[in-house]
Amino acid sequence: MDPGLTRCGVGVVDGVAGRPLRMVAVGVVRTPAERDTPERLVLIERGIEEWLDEHRPEAVAVERVFSQHNVRTVMGTAQASAVAMLCAARRGLPVALHTPSEVKAAVTGSGRADKDQVGAMVTRLLRLSAPPKPADAADALALAICHIWRGAAQQRLARATAAAPGARRTPPVRVAKGTIEP
Repeated sequence: MDPGLTRCGVGVVDGVAGRPLRMVAVGVVRTPAERDTPERLVLIERGIEEWLDEHRPEAVAVERVFSQHNVRTVMGTAQASAVAMLCAARRGLPVALHTPSEVKAAVTGSGRADKDQVGAMVTRLLRLSAPPKPADAADALALAICHIWRGAAQQRLARATAAAPGARRTPPVRVAKGTIEP
C-alpha cells in the first residue's frame, strides 16, 4: 500500500522471488480533500478493509513514511499508513515497511529512480500493457514486488538472528477484543 490521505494506492501481486509475478488487482482508495481528517481516515479504513476482504493477502507491505518539507503532507501520509497497518494487524497479517528508495532500488535498480521509471519497470515486471495510473497505484504494485523479492530474504535473516545463541526473545503481542496484551 502506498499511503496517502487523498489517494491511497493499493495493489495485489501474486508470486515468489525468482519466478514471474502476476498482478491480481490495483486501485486507489480516494477521499475528498474537503472532508475533515478523521472522516477521511474512516473512508480509508473502509476502502482498505474492502480490499483485504476481497483479496485476502498473506502479508501487507506499506511504504515507510519519510520526512518531507511539508509537515501537513507527512502527517496525512503517516495517518493513512497507520490505518493500513491497523487493518492488517487486526487480521493478524504480517506488515512490512519499505522505504521509497528501497522500493525504487528493488524495482528499477536505482534508489533515485523517478515515478516514470518505477511505472515503466512495474509495467515490464508484471507484463502489463500500460503503466498503472495514477502513480499511487503503480507505487503500490512496486511495494508489493519489493516485498515479494526482499521479504523472503528478510524473513530468513530474522529467523537466523532469532536462532542465534543469546538472541533477545520478545514475547508475542496478542490482539483480542480491542485490547493489546504483551
